[in-house]
Amino acid sequence: MSAITIKFDRKKILAIGLMSGTSHDGVSAAMVAIDERARPPAKVLAFQTFPYPARLRRELLEASAGSAVGSAAISTLNFALGREFGGAAVAIAKHARVAMNDVAFIGSHGHTFFHLPPRRAARGQVASTLQLGESSVIAAIAGVPVVADFRPMDIALGGEGAPLAPLAHQWLFADPKLGRIVQNIGGVGNATYIPPGARLGHPDLIAFDTGPGVGMLDALASRISGGRLRMDRDGRIAARGHVSDPLLTDLMRNPYFKRRPPKSTGREEFGPHLLDRIVTDARRHQIVDSDLVATITALTARSIADACRRFIMPRGRVDQLIVTGGGARNPTLMRLLAAELPGLEVTNADKVGIDGDSLEAVSFAILGYQMLHGRQGNIPTVTGARSAAILGKLTLPPTPISPS
Repeated sequence: MSAITIKFDRKKILAIGLMSGTSHDGVSAAMVAIDERARPPAKVLAFQTFPYPARLRRELLEASAGSAVGSAAISTLNFALGREFGGAAVAIAKHARVAMNDVAFIGSHGHTFFHLPPRRAARGQVASTLQLGESSVIAAIAGVPVVADFRPMDIALGGEGAPLAPLAHQWLFADPKLGRIVQNIGGVGNATYIPPGARLGHPDLIAFDTGPGVGMLDALASRISGGRLRMDRDGRIAARGHVSDPLLTDLMRNPYFKRRPPKSTGREEFGPHLLDRIVTDARRHQIVDSDLVATITALTARSIADACRRFIMPRGRVDQLIVTGGGARNPTLMRLLAAELPGLEVTNADKVGIDGDSLEAVSFAILGYQMLHGRQGNIPTVTGARSAAILGKLTLPPTPISPS
């Protein structure tokens, strides 16, 4: 078999970033042009989210919710998701009118199935993380190298294994004069603080998961609508309701909010189990559905604002909170955020020239680029790892076997 090397013989290269988040909606795929001489150094040529088939999404949700699943089910999901990821890579290339042989590599986050960082592991538990979406299947379908499995090395070094997007945030959002918080609101919320003029390794650059994003909101909208709704589109239900201050105050007592970074969270903490308890409490106190949606929306806004005031603002100047992810398309949530953070410009990524919807997928193209150049992918001040490290594992595509 002939040797394979990945050559970066041009300053500008094309890469695909793939991401599946805690909302379990589907695969987000971005075709990215990377040129370190440009500003910003990564430009989105095409972006699209490819929904999971209904059956696969249901199986994934059931398995991720902690239902008893065996090794066969996990193995099957790993390969089934690999097919979805590989298909999404081919589809985004076609959408961008880019031939697959012009794509240098694919950076695939996979789908986080289980995540237990060291600081959350109880006595006797082993810190670990598992992302599904088999990279060999992706490489076989797409025919290009795949960099995947970014989180394990950081956890092996004692880090949280998350968040990983802050390196890309620094690439894309650093400003010589403005202090910025990049607040992603996906299934969970995560914030990155980029001080004015910050470079990689700046001691005040910090990032962590703030708590709930729109994951519980999506699940609540589905529950109260009998499955007809997948989200509170445009925050319409919340806009009709009134926030229950006693319930909101109780929810803000969650110990996670006071825990100092580095920290990360997910569906294990802000997922179905918590939502079940919230709904039960709401029924007991006769809180109507629209008021409950309004209260959970307010929980997302208040937990983000609390994290900013508690952990970020003491570190330095903050001029803007730039919101990305699904939460940026919820006007009710954006209005509540602005009210919680008076004096701070609350805006979305599009307003500062970055495609916010594609940001997480782009992040994994950038992390793949870093790996293939032998550069660090984690930021120890963010994850708590003992050292910087190259993240990701390389899977090469099949090649013809030369006759002996």
